[in-house]
Amino acid sequence: QLHLVESGGGLVQPGESLTLSCAASGVSPGYSPIGWFRQAPGKEREGVSCIAISDDSTYYSESVKGRFTISRDNAKNTVSLQMNSLKSEDTGIYYCAAHQLVYNPYHDGHYYCLGDNVHQWGQGTQVTVSS
Repeated sequence: QLHLVESGGGLVQPGESLTLSCAASGVSPGYSPIGWFRQAPGKEREGVSCIAISDDSTYYSESVKGRFTISRDNAKNTVSLQMNSLKSEDTGIYYCAAHQLVYNPYHDGHYYCLGDNVHQWGQGTQVTVSS
């Protein structure tokens, strides 16, 4: 059983920063955490940022490009999301996502940020940006 444990969510003011972390445990050698999705109130879950398994290429949604940075520690099987210059529209539940550990050079960061390609979800962590 794979477990994805997220941490780092919270309440911040606009312009502030947060770092989300996700650690994979359990049957983790067979899976790799690959990124973050979020669900804003009243909206569908969307891919925010993902990192490819084969070459660490990254994808960012247009709304976060230039403000968020994703990174992965393969030794610890963790993925983190540094979020700077947070805005009220960044508010939502952030979910860590994992994919089977398959090295496919055709699977770029954007591939992993398509919800249908996620094999395991975390429980989610709340991020609220409000003054």
